[in-house]
Amino acid sequence: MKKFVYSIGLCLATLFAQAQVKPFQQNDRVIFVGNSITEAGAYVSYIYLYYMTHFPGKKLVILNGGIGGDKASDIYRRLDYDILAKKPTVLVLTFGMNDTGYYEFNNSDAAKTAAERIAASRRSYGQIEQRLLKLPAIQKIMMSSPPYDETAKIPGNYFPGKQQAMLEIIKFQEEAAQKNNWPFTDLFRPMKALNEQLQQKDSTFTMIGPDRIHPGNAGHLVMASLFLKSQGLNGKPVAEVSINAGAGKLQQAVNCSISQLTASNNKVSFGYLAASLPFPIDTVARVWGNTQKQSDALNWIPFTEDFNREMLQVAGLSSGDYTLLIDGHAMGKWSAAAFAEGINLATLTETPQYKQAFSIMQLNLRRAELESRLRRYYWIQGNFFDKKNLLLHDDAAALDSVRTYAKTDGMLRYHEENYETAMYKELRTAWLQEIDTIVKLIYTINKPVIHKIEIVKI
Repeated sequence: MKKFVYSIGLCLATLFAQAQVKPFQQNDRVIFVGNSITEAGAYVSYIYLYYMTHFPGKKLVILNGGIGGDKASDIYRRLDYDILAKKPTVLVLTFGMNDTGYYEFNNSDAAKTAAERIAASRRSYGQIEQRLLKLPAIQKIMMSSPPYDETAKIPGNYFPGKQQAMLEIIKFQEEAAQKNNWPFTDLFRPMKALNEQLQQKDSTFTMIGPDRIHPGNAGHLVMASLFLKSQGLNGKPVAEVSINAGAGKLQQAVNCSISQLTASNNKVSFGYLAASLPFPIDTVARVWGNTQKQSDALNWIPFTEDFNREMLQVAGLSSGDYTLLIDGHAMGKWSAAAFAEGINLATLTETPQYKQAFSIMQLNLRRAELESRLRRYYWIQGNFFDKKNLLLHDDAAALDSVRTYAKTDGMLRYHEENYETAMYKELRTAWLQEIDTIVKLIYTINKPVIHKIEIVKI
């Protein structure tokens, strides 16, 4: 399995030869603008969690700007009242899944329809581009859509030719990014290649999901990892400690500080203060209709190797087994040979630093849940009110209109209950204040603290 995952990592590294995206900076306000895949929010939340844990002193805001069903034309219509109103300093723009259509690919004139849709998407993007060019203070990042899974041997939603149509949109996105000197992140090609590689072993496998369109939590972690790679953040450890116990010397300390080191062939003790926290891995499926768990992605991509290495390496111990204690609590036992090779503390869920990071993950999930209420509010604005000349009215007539049309519109009915509370600006303000409180709390409790590490011979 390790060899297989490593080969996937090499494949991704080769395919991911794109211009590097600048890492986010202190006080950035980043917004990811897209369709339902973005509105689902998992990959956006994972990117935020990485920054919260890996850069605990670099406070920034990452916002979800996705709306289900959006094409480039829809994004252009809501650009001012939804996206730019949030005053971003960095804007990540992705579209293409809905632009290319779906059932049209099963018709006899599919090629003609696809060409028309691609042309329409290009025209709408041109409008977005002209608007963004007038805002030089905002850093723009183009990002491709993740792929539509055309190759999985599963029933339903099979639209032959959709992948190629999406690729045509990606080509003009790349051209536009190059023309404007904007960075570009490609999710489509690396995910498509990895998907097809894994399908060689299991033809029914899909990194995306049963509908071929919406990734589950694991697919979202792949998306997040590709974006973080485009920022050049892969390979940056949580921390690395290397000690020669026989010589009683610290050989290396990366992204951490070591104090009060005492070491012999049979015992090592020191104070350990990392500059980062490990990335906690979720084991719960949280995307409706998709059983993927975030942890499943660890079997597909070298996420741990790239982003979650908290390595403790101790050479010179006498042969035998040793107990690892952190703050007096046993974490497990390993042989002297295992310590010489290195123990990745980030994979140990009982360490105090992992538990600290897990609390941050839980708070971040709560933040994302609150944000999803706001996204559902903007869904109803963009997909319903904007077409009824009721945009942002939020009055009794607007509510009556929702209730009337929701009787025959399933998607509107899904959003109806949320709108009945979200229509009140005071409640939306309260949600925003709660999000702000959670983020402030996260940046209060995400600071690493010093721990006492002991390695004692059994």
